[in-house]
Amino acid sequence: MSSKVTIRESLEGVEVEWKQLGEVANLTRGRVMSKMYLIENAGDYPVYSSQTANNGEIGKINTFDFDGEFVSWTTDGANAGTVFHRTGKFSITNVCGLIKIDNESKLNYKFLFYWLSIEAKKHVYSGMGNPKLMSNQVAKIKIPIPPLKIQSEIVRVLDNFTELTAELTAELSARKKQYSYYRDKLLSFEDGEVEWKPLGEIFNLKNGYTPSKSNKEYWSNGTVPWFRMDDIRENGRILNDSLQKVSSSAIKGGTLFPANSIIVSTSATIGEHALITVPYLSNQRFTNLSLKEEYHQKFEIKFLFYYTFLLDEWCKNNTTKSNFASVDMNGFKKFQIPIPSLKKQKEIVSILDKFDTLTHSISKGLPYEIELRQKQYEYYRDLLLTFPKGDK
Repeated sequence: MSSKVTIRESLEGVEVEWKQLGEVANLTRGRVMSKMYLIENAGDYPVYSSQTANNGEIGKINTFDFDGEFVSWTTDGANAGTVFHRTGKFSITNVCGLIKIDNESKLNYKFLFYWLSIEAKKHVYSGMGNPKLMSNQVAKIKIPIPPLKIQSEIVRVLDNFTELTAELTAELSARKKQYSYYRDKLLSFEDGEVEWKPLGEIFNLKNGYTPSKSNKEYWSNGTVPWFRMDDIRENGRILNDSLQKVSSSAIKGGTLFPANSIIVSTSATIGEHALITVPYLSNQRFTNLSLKEEYHQKFEIKFLFYYTFLLDEWCKNNTTKSNFASVDMNGFKKFQIPIPSLKKQKEIVSILDKFDTLTHSISKGLPYEIELRQKQYEYYRDLLLTFPKGDK
């Protein structure tokens, strides 16, 4: 914060020059490289393309087209306008552009990268359904050029935020691996150590459904939670409310699936599950697992929730061979569930709850920390990169 204040104060009275990017840098494009080309010319030098995963890298080849420091951007597709700071020996494909600064004593690459990370997306053209940001458009983007000393200090502050977020993200990745390891270890039982029962004997299984979209009454003033895959993606695996609701008139037979049931995706996107803690409905992608009355006293529902991670893996490996992917439901019903003592189940749940909070909670743990740091970074980035416009 003190650095931010110092920089803002030092900008007072300082003239900030504005230039079109094409006036201060040279812009080029990459070249077409097929998957076969990457395979046939495999090597040590990265090739960057339009994706954002893995820092944009799609492979490595035995030659390089560029060597040094640059800023690149994605020219086509959903990620158009995404920018990267590049260094070293590398190549880019034809859906990437590359920026080489003319005079590095006046413009810092990292400063330019941070500026374009805000500005470039504003210039993407989305006509005809294919977003684009071509070189002629990028060349016209106005760039503020404060004194190099100010640029370097802004970069130092923003780099600190970026590095902290990267460290937290790496920590989260390591903790997730640790969580998976201990979950699998804690949920492994030797033959004869516990009693085993087939899933179909422990649970009542019912398919979810989608109320008719043509009946507006079903979808007006809804109060009944209706769960879809989007709920898991947006709100996690333990759910007490849904993104979309239906009216009570949409309930088949007037009966909801009971609270503390587990939904498992057994068609389309296979191998996802959630624990639902309220009475509810779900769509047809899910098979709903509700404990039979005679097993209520034998299980901690959270133990079964964690054991369903192993069921997810089984589902992914046991799909029927057809045009529409679905789980082999005969085998699904025969999937074996262990019944350790309630004391043992509670011990396992206590340990895994701590890992789950650390690695998945959006109100606590590392995801929450990462989200806070990202917001903090964006706040200071926008603040530090606000300059007097003058004759811009």
